[in-house]
Amino acid sequence: MELIKNPNLNFMGSRRIAYVISIIVLAIGLISLLVQGLNYGVDFAGGTLLQFKFNQEVTTEELRGVLEELNLEKSTLQRLSPQEVIIRSSKLSQEEQNQVEKTLGEKFGEVTLVRVEDVGPAVGADLRRMAVIAVLVSLLGILLYVSIRFEFRPAAASIISLAHDAVVTLGILSLLQREFSAPVLAAILTILGYSINDSIVIMDRIRENLRSRKKGETFEELVNRSVNETFSRTINTVLTTILPVLALLILGGEMLRDFSLTLLIGLITGTYSSVFVVGSLWVDWEKKKPSRR
Repeated sequence: MELIKNPNLNFMGSRRIAYVISIIVLAIGLISLLVQGLNYGVDFAGGTLLQFKFNQEVTTEELRGVLEELNLEKSTLQRLSPQEVIIRSSKLSQEEQNQVEKTLGEKFGEVTLVRVEDVGPAVGADLRRMAVIAVLVSLLGILLYVSIRFEFRPAAASIISLAHDAVVTLGILSLLQREFSAPVLAAILTILGYSINDSIVIMDRIRENLRSRKKGETFEELVNRSVNETFSRTINTVLTTILPVLALLILGGEMLRDFSLTLLIGLITGTYSSVFVVGSLWVDWEKKKPSRR
């Protein structure tokens, strides 16, 4: 468990640098979200999903050529294997779906339509609204829980940290134009739970150290000591979590790629915010208390 023995890093002394890094990353992500937005999948945008299986290997370029002939050049392709592909497009009628299947069969020989999913725009919009509500309710629940367990200041700091993690993750997904789907939303909610768990471990240690505070020790020094005391646990936790996520990302196939990539981004961001953001905000707010001026 002591991967890093007796660390003595000045985390709180570097909090200004951490603030600057967070602001820059958040600004880039927000600009991307405002300019190009998220690449909503069929779940949220509405449309038609067609999964085909061929009896031979088919290249992406060949599939793109067929889709252009059908005026479906804006469709997205997801490779499941050299012989299996998912086509996501705008809403297609039954006749248009049959035409896609027929054209692919004429071009590549025997083809099997494995799956068809249709999501209307109204359903997609409703899912987007419910996704936002799910995240907000999660944050509110966490705020209430941490406020009762600790006090409002660390609770507010933890919520800011979680919002930081969510926005950074969404910003990177927007920059990369990775598909935002229901599994990706599940990954983001998972990240919030992971991050708050990490933050609570650190806040618990701060509270324990407050009961046996060293003589002459400032609150900033106490928080820094607490983060150092839990740092080995934090690193162990994130490494043991990242390893299976990396396995999913590399070996899990295209279907799991966006999900595992979101988890990976969130794990890194959540660890960073637990170590730097939560404690730093708590320290700065404590300094602004009237009794400490």
